Amino acid sequence: MVITDIDDKIIKRSLQENISPTVLAQMYEEEFKNDMLALKVRPPSVYMRVTENIPQIIAFIQGIIRNGHAYATNKGNVYFDIRSIGNRYGKLRSTGETAGEAGDIDKKDPRDFALWKGAKPGEPLWESPWGPGRPGWHIECSTIASSVFGSQLDIHTGGIDLAFPHHENEIAQCEAYHQCGQWGNYFLHSGHLHLKGSVEKMSKSLKNYITIKDFLQLYSANEFRMFCLLANYRSAIDYSEASMNEARSTLASISAFSHDAEAYMKGQLTCQAVEEAVLWERLAATQASVQAALADDFDTPRAVDAIRSLVHHGNCQLQAVTKGDSSPRSPAVFGAILSYIRGFLDNLGVGLLDTQVRAAADASGTLENVVEQLARFRAEVRAFALSPDDPAGEPARRPRPRPDRQPLLKACDALRSDLAPLGIHIKDRGTNSTWEITRQKAGPEKDGDGV
Repeated sequence: MVITDIDDKIIKRSLQENISPTVLAQMYEEEFKNDMLALKVRPPSVYMRVTENIPQIIAFIQGIIRNGHAYATNKGNVYFDIRSIGNRYGKLRSTGETAGEAGDIDKKDPRDFALWKGAKPGEPLWESPWGPGRPGWHIECSTIASSVFGSQLDIHTGGIDLAFPHHENEIAQCEAYHQCGQWGNYFLHSGHLHLKGSVEKMSKSLKNYITIKDFLQLYSANEFRMFCLLANYRSAIDYSEASMNEARSTLASISAFSHDAEAYMKGQLTCQAVEEAVLWERLAATQASVQAALADDFDTPRAVDAIRSLVHHGNCQLQAVTKGDSSPRSPAVFGAILSYIRGFLDNLGVGLLDTQVRAAADASGTLENVVEQLARFRAEVRAFALSPDDPAGEPARRPRPRPDRQPLLKACDALRSDLAPLGIHIKDRGTNSTWEITRQKAGPEKDGDGV
């Protein structure tokens, strides 16, 4: 559930630009929805707008007053009475700070916070039993969450800056209204995004931010998600080129292993007999490690490390390239590993194939087939160029091409280099080749056969 609508920043801008606060709020809402869609965030089941729930908010405040936990003043304000709940206030954070807003001089205790604010010039207002005014910041969320989920939440999330006073006040309001001992079972507070080297979080006021639209010109949604997964959700995250490159490299290594494993399973990549039992053990150990990491306060960095370790051991088994195909094959274990890795990433909203490439491939229906035919033709040319002078002789470990066939190898290398900036990457393994399609552009390969 996402709660949206008019806040103080919207009111201020609407006054400056002479735009209706409701229209401006709808513009922000649509921009937010588009940004979340671009980052592959699933939409919530319901969007709730505060302005559409004013009667429910007023009734919720009346319920708190009726239960003896709030009071109205002659200025048209209604405050929550902190002293009415004794030492139960401050579950999430020390109460040394006050929860009230500046200028609140008509309350009993500095810690008391507003449930309803009397009308001020230029602000939207609604009629209430206490006079015209608007809801307080915290009561909106308590009322609307209660209208959807009832008298108890299982998990409540938000940024660490919301722990106090926002979530603390939500707890006080809901427990006072529902007369329960525990409204929320778990509160998960995420760290802020920082520019590397800056102690302040990204914010428009400090002008130390990058918009989602600008970010997606440089990186993909998958890379942003991996960037987040490589840090604990409770920690502040440093945004930098180095941290994004780590995320990109992690995805690239997993994607490369996926393509190599698929090629092996299809018989397009031959290698020495793999240690199948070892791989099955590694897979089982990875599954246990990932489960333990996610059960330990969603420790995603440790879970991703376990996946990277599995990829490393899988790659080690695929590195020993052979020229023939007489070695016993073990496609089942690689199929199980790929299925598990893809399932893990899918659950976290990360696709191995970038969404733009996937959309292009789905739309045309021919891209992958064209690349497959091109790579196959190139592989046949390379195999001919690399064939030894004496077919009956003992094959060399790395065949030396005949001088008259070296132009063919140079042409194969040039084709591979020309395709790489287009997102088509061909890898040569002996006389065999594998390929993959990625969005990221890369430079030419270093290990050419040409002379």
